[in-house]
Amino acid sequence: MKKAPSKTTHLDALRDLLREAGLRSTAPRVAVLQHFQTRRRPLSHGELVEALADREFDAATLYRNLIDLESAGLVSRVNVGDNVWRFELRDQDTETQSEHPHFVCVECGEITCLAQVRVKLTPAPGSLKSVVNHVSEILLKGQCMRCA
Repeated sequence: MKKAPSKTTHLDALRDLLREAGLRSTAPRVAVLQHFQTRRRPLSHGELVEALADREFDAATLYRNLIDLESAGLVSRVNVGDNVWRFELRDQDTETQSEHPHFVCVECGEITCLAQVRVKLTPAPGSLKSVVNHVSEILLKGQCMRCA
């Protein structure tokens, strides 16, 4: 029977991930990565500060770490149209790493990652060529299942 990975092993893996990205392994960075691993949607800086309040990290420290983690390619920054940056953990498997669309419910504001959805843009029939060369972000809006 295979043993579940210990908490220490998990923390060591996060520390190694930080070092491989060229960052120092600090308590706030490890805590941010740990928290993102448990979430299925992008979080704002404010949501992260609130979620990690019991750890007593300074809000400015958490923000600087989010920016550092984004620069290192460990998290992505997403704007869902409300001028609030949200962050999410990037898939570290470079074979499958790709951007994915997000869904925002226009009723309740819930944001959902659509990691299993791929959107393909193709020129309309009769058009000479597409004006789109590269898409870096797709945002879908509508009603979620709870609000429908």
